Amino acid sequence: MATAAISDTLLSQLRSILPDEFTLTDDESLDHYSHDETEDLKFLPSVVVKPRTTGEVSAILKIASSENVPVTPRGAGTGLSGGCLPVHGGIVLSLERMNSILEIDKANLICVTEPGVITQVLQEAVEQAGLFYPVDPASRASCMIGGNVAENSGGPRAAKYGVTKDFVLGLTAVLPSGEIIKSGGKLFKDVTGYNLAQILVGSEGTLAVVTEIILKLLPLPKLRLMLMVPFPTLEDAARTVSLILRDGLAPSAIEFTERDAFLAAKEQLGKTVAYEQAAAQLMIELDGNEQELIDTHAERIGEIALENNALDVLLAEDKKRQDDLWAIRRSFGEAIKLRSVYKEEDTVVPRDKIPELMTRVKELCAKWNITSICYGHAGDGNIHVNLLKENLSDEVWERDLDTVIRELFTIVVELGGTLTGEHGVGYIQREYMPIVKTNAELALMKRIKDAFDPQGILNPGKIFPQGK
Repeated sequence: MATAAISDTLLSQLRSILPDEFTLTDDESLDHYSHDETEDLKFLPSVVVKPRTTGEVSAILKIASSENVPVTPRGAGTGLSGGCLPVHGGIVLSLERMNSILEIDKANLICVTEPGVITQVLQEAVEQAGLFYPVDPASRASCMIGGNVAENSGGPRAAKYGVTKDFVLGLTAVLPSGEIIKSGGKLFKDVTGYNLAQILVGSEGTLAVVTEIILKLLPLPKLRLMLMVPFPTLEDAARTVSLILRDGLAPSAIEFTERDAFLAAKEQLGKTVAYEQAAAQLMIELDGNEQELIDTHAERIGEIALENNALDVLLAEDKKRQDDLWAIRRSFGEAIKLRSVYKEEDTVVPRDKIPELMTRVKELCAKWNITSICYGHAGDGNIHVNLLKENLSDEVWERDLDTVIRELFTIVVELGGTLTGEHGVGYIQREYMPIVKTNAELALMKRIKDAFDPQGILNPGKIFPQGK
């Protein structure tokens, strides 16, 4: 295991690469980089460095490798799994200054970007060129594209377009040794050896530090339509998702939300939705370039929903109303956080198992007297299960929470699912990995980690259970 000790000599070496203003050791800076959006966790690093170039990242990692000091890569710190927590201290390597969009190639429908670009900034820049980067995590206004690559982030539009891995064509990255590697490029086909780029996507900063990203883009859809569909039960809403997709329809997003999520958002934002007392609602987005086709699909979705006990089918055709609904949807996490101490689990199951998941989650929570609020990306089976402390005593909450989470993940695995669809394993989910992965699978992953990072200096304490 790497050592967290930072000597004066090492600091001097770092400051020979970066000026003092980008090599930080003051208490305020160390505190700022000691946490992310994960609940109540904080680990102080010894130093924070903010490189601007791939060469600077390489030089920093060569020093860390020679001194056997842990390095934790960091983007915007919006993660929910503790992925960028410096749990062993050492160096936090922030990529926030690597924030340039290097190229928007309209001829090839490709974008080349540095990792510190905010996802929404990148989306808006390519839209100005008439192009489209569909991957849209809820934190897109603050998260960085490099963090999206590290976590293989998804979002509502994964239902139609996929997740980050489906758009990464190539990467430049720096190994823990400081060596620079490149994989892929402006190519849509490349089977020349192992696909190292895709090994790095979703590796949570444990294998290499990504410093340049080549992304596939799409033509920007000209038209959008949104449907809000309320249901009397969670199961009715969940069941309708599979029926829509089985009918050959392809919404760009199908979001499932139970009543309490909307009520929490109303309390925070003061914005309401129709049928706010319905047990659950589906938020369904359609996009494309042919109005007639969109209208036909919307009509068919409405028919399917009404056949399955929907209370109504409401249209949001103008952009302002659509933006308002998305703002409500994106506020759920913060709204629930304001309501109670909570623990969010990023479950994912086959889409046809969502109704059973909803039933069993509510049974589980009734058994343990814990409130749950569920919402998420039903179009790809990714449901966020929020467990709320509310009126439970601290003693009961701390005593029972781990057992409840383990029972939840056991249910998810029984349904053919897994413990995270887009947030990553990081620090907080690593001890649950044996529920999902066999010893052989974990051992194989560890050998991959060791091949990239034989000293174990890069983002240690993540993904693997202690002792694995």
